[in-house]
Amino acid sequence: MDAHTHLPWAGYRESEFNERLKGATYAALAAAGGGIVSTVAATRRASEEELAGNVRARLDRMLLHGTTCCEAKTGYGLEKAAEVKQLRAIFRGAEGHPVAVAATALPGHEVPPERRGSAGAKRRYLDEIAGEILPALAAGGARFVDVFCETGVFDLAESREILLAGRALGLVPRLHADELTPLGGASLAAELGAASADHLLFVSDEGIEAMARAGVVATLLPGTSVFLRMNRYAPARKLVSAGVPVAVATDCNPGSSYTESLPAVAFFAAVGMGLTAEETLTAMTLNGAASLGEAATRGSLESGKRGDAVLLDAPSLEHLVYHYGVNPVTDVVAGGRLAVRDGRRV
Repeated sequence: MDAHTHLPWAGYRESEFNERLKGATYAALAAAGGGIVSTVAATRRASEEELAGNVRARLDRMLLHGTTCCEAKTGYGLEKAAEVKQLRAIFRGAEGHPVAVAATALPGHEVPPERRGSAGAKRRYLDEIAGEILPALAAGGARFVDVFCETGVFDLAESREILLAGRALGLVPRLHADELTPLGGASLAAELGAASADHLLFVSDEGIEAMARAGVVATLLPGTSVFLRMNRYAPARKLVSAGVPVAVATDCNPGSSYTESLPAVAFFAAVGMGLTAEETLTAMTLNGAASLGEAATRGSLESGKRGDAVLLDAPSLEHLVYHYGVNPVTDVVAGGRLAVRDGRRV
């Protein structure tokens, strides 16, 4: 269960990644036209067919690494037509695929370039999100509404506004919370009864307590911490001790975590965040299912649930986090059907 991905995008940012390795900051790259703006431009230019092909190729790689269900967000369109194009590409790419996909509406991923520079321009985008984009995405089959609740992007009041607008349309809230600053996104997630609060590198003790009381899943993304060289991880042990269900996902995207492999992220969950092998497995199965509202039908091998199972080439569970840098998955059963045998699609 990969409960946080951004699958329908076009273009790559490998040169930007290399510039960061040379010392460039994310802010400097963004000011030069890089960052999310470059992905938005490439995604807007791409056809729905191209985006759907990208989604399907990424789902193929996810399946080979053991994923049988995932979440996928829009958020690289940032205007109605491009956001709808992304949503249609998600469903088109996933049609008939063994990996099941739950779609999330994320027009609140960033303020589009053409809506920056004044409070009035941003206000108009917020109105467009609530009045035009979210209704179109809800009508198109999205299940969740998400927002990047972060200093310099969408503040608490703006994030609440977006999530409530989505909830009024029947979309279940989830949010990027407390990733770069301790803004209070975790407490907002608890207030709104969100399915999940994600990232949480700077979550406060009060936010953790609020999430525990509200039953909000913490979807943690340790691959992003490594990819961005942040030298900081979400406080997984503190979350577990407080009784917050912890899920772990890839955050598959071109700018901050380009991987479709949950086994790769499992290593970072253990070494970086201190989760045990058993906790990591639960975070990538049953708790990931809970994050997507699928715990009653997925995430564990029980009578009445979908027949999803993964066979690993490993002598013990611990090898999931111990033997890193390889794909341990040999066979995958999705919905009772064999989808991967000996490392190859059937």
